[in-house]
Amino acid sequence: MPNPKRRHSAQRGAKRRTHYKAVAATISVDPVTQEAHIRHRAHWSEDKLYYRGKVVIDNTKEEVVTDNTAE
Repeated sequence: MPNPKRRHSAQRGAKRRTHYKAVAATISVDPVTQEAHIRHRAHWSEDKLYYRGKVVIDNTKEEVVTDNTAE
């Protein structure tokens, strides 16, 4: 019975034996913004970060930057 001259990596055997196939990501529609997004991922809409229909980060507020380097 022939034997390999060099050891094969575990990844090489795993790739050969795998039954997992690439599938397209599931798309959902946000109930608040009505925008399509990948499921279980936060998404940006109008400078707001939404997750599960709720605002997580709101970047619409104007931030006032003070310059303390002036003489």
